[in-house]
Amino acid sequence: MAQLRAFLALAEHLHFRDAAAALRMSQPALSGAVAALEDTLRTRLVERTTRRVLLTPAGERVARRAELVLAELDRLVEEVQAVRGPLVGPLRVGVIPTVAPYLLPVMLPRLAEEYPELELSVHEEQTDHIVGELVAGRLDVVLLALPAPVPGLVELPLYDEDFVLVAPACRRLPGDAPLQLKALRDLDVILLNEGHCLRDQALDVCREVGARAAAATYATSLATLVQLVSGGLGVTLVPETALPVETRRAPGLTLHRFADPAPYRRIGLAFRATSPRGEEFEALARSVRAAVADAGTRVRVHPDGPPARATGQDATGRSAAERRETGRHDTTPARAAS
Repeated sequence: MAQLRAFLALAEHLHFRDAAAALRMSQPALSGAVAALEDTLRTRLVERTTRRVLLTPAGERVARRAELVLAELDRLVEEVQAVRGPLVGPLRVGVIPTVAPYLLPVMLPRLAEEYPELELSVHEEQTDHIVGELVAGRLDVVLLALPAPVPGLVELPLYDEDFVLVAPACRRLPGDAPLQLKALRDLDVILLNEGHCLRDQALDVCREVGARAAAATYATSLATLVQLVSGGLGVTLVPETALPVETRRAPGLTLHRFADPAPYRRIGLAFRATSPRGEEFEALARSVRAAVADAGTRVRVHPDGPPARATGQDATGRSAAERRETGRHDTTPARAAS
C-alpha cells in the first residue's frame, strides 16, 4: 500500500521532489518505493528523464487502478473507525490560515478532554489545497469559510463572525461608531495575497460599495497585514476572532465596527458526502461550537443540529449585496471563492 501511495503521488505530480513533498517523505524513499513496486509487478511504470517523469502505458493502467484500490482502503478504515466509536483513532483535519491560529487554541483543549483517544493531525493550507486534499481522500474533514468551492461536500456551520475595519490611529474616519460601509470608498484597503479566501471576501465587500483596494500592497498573513496598517500604509478588514491576537502586537491602531447589517463570514466544517463518518463530524462540530461559545468571543455561534447538506454553491443564488439587504438574520454569507 505504501508503494501504491508513492507511485500514485508520482503519477499525479510527475516530479519526484513534488511528489515526495506531498507525502512528506524524502526523495530517495519515494524513489525506492516506486522501484520496489516496479520489481513486484515486473514492469516499468515510469520513464525517468532529466527534467520530468513520464508514465509508461503500464504505469497509466496501474495509476488508474491504484486510485480505486486506495480509495476503497480509506473507506474500509473509515468504516472500522466508525464502529469503534465517535472520534477514536486518526483524524486528518485541514484548516485555512486565517482560522487556524485563532480557533485551534480554543478548540484543541476541549477535543483532548472530550475525546482522549482521538489522534488528531492538523494541516494548515489555503482553501483550494485543503479542499483538493479532502476530495482526494488525504484529509478527513476541513475547517474553512463557507460555502465550500466544490460540490459534493457536506457543510456544518460553526459560527459567523463580522469583519472589523482596522485603521491607523492617525487616520480620522467620518462619523461616529458604528461605521457605515460606504466609508470604505475613501480608503485604501490592504489585502492578502492571491489564494486566500479572506482576500476574495474583502474584495466582495469593497466592490459592493465601490471602494478600492491598495494597488501594490499585499501580505501573506493577517499578522503582516495588520503590521502594514500600523505602519500607515492603509486600512484592512480583519475577522473578529483574529482581533485579540493581531492587534495586540501592533501599536497605533483603531478598530471600527460596521453598522448592521455588517459584512461577515461563516466558518464551518466540510467533509465528503460519501464519508461514513458523518455522525462523528457532527459530534466534532458540536464540540467546536461549545468551545467557541465558552471562549466568549464576539461571534454568533450556530445552534447544534443544523441540517447537513451537500453543496458547493450558495443555495439562494443571491449576491452579497442582496443578502445583506435583508439584514443580519439572513445567515447566508458572502461566497468564499477560494
